[in-house]
Amino acid sequence: MKRMRKASVTAVLALLLAFMAACSSNGNNNAGGTETAAPSEGAGANNGEAADYAFGEDQTFRSNEPVTYSMMYSDHENYPYKEDWRLWSAIKEKTNVSFDLSITARTEYENQKSLLVNSGDAPYIIPKTYDESAFVASGQIVPVSDWVQYMPNYMKAVKDWGMEEDLKAKLKEDGKYYVLPGMWEVAGGGYSYIIRKDVFEAAGVDVLGQEANWTYELFYEAMKKVKEHTGAKYVLSDQFQGNATLNIAAVQYGVTGGWGVSNGLVFDHDKQEFVFADTSDDFKSYLQYFNKLVSEGILDPESFTQEDDAARAKFFKGDTYVVSGNYQLLSDFKSKMQVDGDLYMIVQPGGPKGKLQVETSRLENGVMISQRALDELGEEDFIKMLRFIDWFWYSNEGQTLSLWGVEGETYTKDAEGNIALNSDIYYNGMNEGAAKQLNVDFGFAGGMFAYGGSAKLKTSKMTEGEKDYFNRILSTREERKLAPPIMATAEETEQMNLIMTPLIDYIKTMTLKFITGQESFDKWEQYKAQAEANGSARYTQMANDVFQKTKSKLGY
Repeated sequence: MKRMRKASVTAVLALLLAFMAACSSNGNNNAGGTETAAPSEGAGANNGEAADYAFGEDQTFRSNEPVTYSMMYSDHENYPYKEDWRLWSAIKEKTNVSFDLSITARTEYENQKSLLVNSGDAPYIIPKTYDESAFVASGQIVPVSDWVQYMPNYMKAVKDWGMEEDLKAKLKEDGKYYVLPGMWEVAGGGYSYIIRKDVFEAAGVDVLGQEANWTYELFYEAMKKVKEHTGAKYVLSDQFQGNATLNIAAVQYGVTGGWGVSNGLVFDHDKQEFVFADTSDDFKSYLQYFNKLVSEGILDPESFTQEDDAARAKFFKGDTYVVSGNYQLLSDFKSKMQVDGDLYMIVQPGGPKGKLQVETSRLENGVMISQRALDELGEEDFIKMLRFIDWFWYSNEGQTLSLWGVEGETYTKDAEGNIALNSDIYYNGMNEGAAKQLNVDFGFAGGMFAYGGSAKLKTSKMTEGEKDYFNRILSTREERKLAPPIMATAEETEQMNLIMTPLIDYIKTMTLKFITGQESFDKWEQYKAQAEANGSARYTQMANDVFQKTKSKLGY
């Protein structure tokens, strides 16, 4: 499961130098606009001990004196906050760190985050941040790329896992990034298709023998056999209003669609420019494929309008034999099937652009640090807090604690270091029916902290079936190159958004019309002309202008 990407110390240093150069051009190297004072003793070393705390690469952070950091906390209704969770005491025992939590219901977390950040009253640590863009201009968030050199475990992950290209996705117009993302050594499996393997095999399809080589056309042939064998009205009736299916197929056709439609752009790495993919010949082929499925009665046209429960009910009753989903849903579906059947998650089919991995990002949601933390703590104590964050979110010890809990209490390890959850605790499909739950009763494995880590840690939370699915992807699908970010200014972003919103609304509308047959492909040239009238060419040019201005910061 080793990710085939070269990493070098030189590349890491180059990235850091680029960050520091960007900072130096403003006459400072921290968010406060003042020169950084000489760091504490040992502050620049990988391992060391500062005046009042221990820290370092693969070393437990430990403050000599008790310390408390304020932090936002998103309270999830499925595992509501408890003051006596073992999570809190375990952190305290290891590090001497406690939290002053600002607790907000999950559904209100983003609104509360905006309110606190923009008012300058945000807690020091702001986890579970998916998009930091809206907070950058406020000046209330620290550009953490100025400070990551003080985080030895973070930098170790960057170096060892070759994260330089991944981190470029977080860069803003000033060449800095403002969130510490969760980082995985390998990308996840993501969404694909859950099939009735027993029905496919009865129809003469060798699923295990053919799956690795399936393209969308070969998957169509397999579904066609199922339709002929069963006489079903439809083979595939999809949930998520088709967004998962359109997204994962778009990757293999070199276009955008569904959940991943974004701005309609893809990056041509050979020409080093963005192109508007969703009026291309590739996009036409992509739409024609799904139109063929609808016209031949393989894909239920209601897939794009029905509620998720309606799609699932058809699958559970045995009326259909394919539905999109992820592995967690497959585990859930097994208990809800109303007919006997062998459920199986196939690897995403390939397409005209190859047999590609759909999931490429190894970054998760992350942690923002408020400017208030730097202002109130001062530089040395701010660095100390960063080193606690470095241990908790980026060391293997901290990541294992936040996910699995305390060794000997909630889990054990075998001689090879493999983790086994205690049999009386349930988590993620493991130990079904156990009396306790890892997140509900102990606070571990929650969405606030448990993201990022090694391939071994990622697979430790998978059932054997999910590990098999994950390994099939890694062994049969190729990695994709990452597209660079569009590092637009706030003014440029506003101008581009004014174009993008109605443009993409039009693309989405016409996508469904072409697929369901409401619009003829004879009107393709009119569609392209209208998309250009709505700003597709203008938007693409603006994106490329921004790229040309900023590409040196990205290493192009």
